[in-house]
Amino acid sequence: MKIAVVGSYGAGLTMRVPKAPAAGETVSGGVFDPGPGGKGSNQAVGAARLGAEVSLLTAVGDDDFGRAARELWRREGVEAGHVLTARAPTMVGFILVEPSGENRIAIAPGALDELDAAAVEPFRAEIASADVLVVSMEIPEEAVVAALRAGRETGTTTLLNPAPARPLPEDAWPLIDVITPNQTEAPVLLGLGDEHGLGDEDLVRTLCERTEGAAVLTRGGEGALIARGADVTRVPPYPAGTVVDTTGAGDSFTAALAVALAEGRDLRQAAEFAAAAGAHTVTIAGVIPALPTRDRLNAWIGNVP
Repeated sequence: MKIAVVGSYGAGLTMRVPKAPAAGETVSGGVFDPGPGGKGSNQAVGAARLGAEVSLLTAVGDDDFGRAARELWRREGVEAGHVLTARAPTMVGFILVEPSGENRIAIAPGALDELDAAAVEPFRAEIASADVLVVSMEIPEEAVVAALRAGRETGTTTLLNPAPARPLPEDAWPLIDVITPNQTEAPVLLGLGDEHGLGDEDLVRTLCERTEGAAVLTRGGEGALIARGADVTRVPPYPAGTVVDTTGAGDSFTAALAVALAEGRDLRQAAEFAAAAGAHTVTIAGVIPALPTRDRLNAWIGNVP
């Protein structure tokens, strides 16, 4: 099975703090942990660890962070020959993690701003040969749409992880086979205000109608909802145990969902597998350490009561 990923790479500069500081407040007692991040790279590494052949398109700077990224991909078996070396520095994300595991993230895109539609075209053959194309939205809109269009035109299943969320252009919706927002992202994608009044089932149905494909609404500890056609299916939450860090849960879910779909599982089965991967990830600090291998995930699933 083969997966193509178009998305971001960035250095994740994480600080675990006793509490999130209020405006103007300084909080001491933090623990600093730098490491690789970016949704596209995390998803590519996650899919490779689960057994997929993975190719990645992103952009990094000609700097230490960019060189560390290429070493990561070499070590993890992610094909990165199409990754753009940009003029700007590699993306950096600042992440605050509270004792509860909740996180707050601020991003400086840097090199990712140079990832445009023209950069997608040389990657087209990788998209065409993939079983599933995964696209996330920490990159410019034109690259998102160009990648989805290439997937549609070459007959590859397209999976959009719409994070960070912003309203999608009208021409993007018909290019999506599966869209995977969380409860916060879904209204933003649809251009709804804070007082939209829609429940989760209404949101996932509306998303499905817009794509004419399928929608998976992730709901954290409440599991997920799947909409395909007129049907809405509930996927129960997978028991996670002690939550340590939620930072990589969405990327782990997306990677596992893509792998399961590439293996030919139906969407319900794929979402259940993805839920297990996401639940496993939140029990370990740091994104890359928490992304499971196939053997580790299977063993963990077998041991969860």
